[in-house]
Amino acid sequence: MEKNNYGYVRSLKLSFSEAVERTREALKVEGFGVLTEIDLKAKFKEKLDVDFGNYLILGACNPSLAYQALQEEIELGLLLPCNVIVFQKEDEIYVAAVDAKKMLAVTGNTKLEVFADSVNEKLRRAIDSI
Repeated sequence: MEKNNYGYVRSLKLSFSEAVERTREALKVEGFGVLTEIDLKAKFKEKLDVDFGNYLILGACNPSLAYQALQEEIELGLLLPCNVIVFQKEDEIYVAAVDAKKMLAVTGNTKLEVFADSVNEKLRRAIDSI
């Protein structure tokens, strides 16, 4: 798995549709539900009439962790849910998840670090299992 400045990325030896299905399953195993789904390929075609590669944004949420974190900082909803993306770049398929610790650092609330660490651990396990 690779890491960039704001997330974790892994290439997959799967078709795009298989990668999406396996990503959903892996998130579910780790206690995440998918609250939102944005198909950028379809949206860009519909709104801009441009072609774009396969790119799906899944808004994933672990209800228990989200509830606990919101008890600590109610405005945290601005940073929820955690985005997980499945995309195609040239002929390769990738899955990536946001680094919750980096994302929550913008709050300046160090009490959120424990939640961010837990989210990151679960997201990494999910991505590694695909």
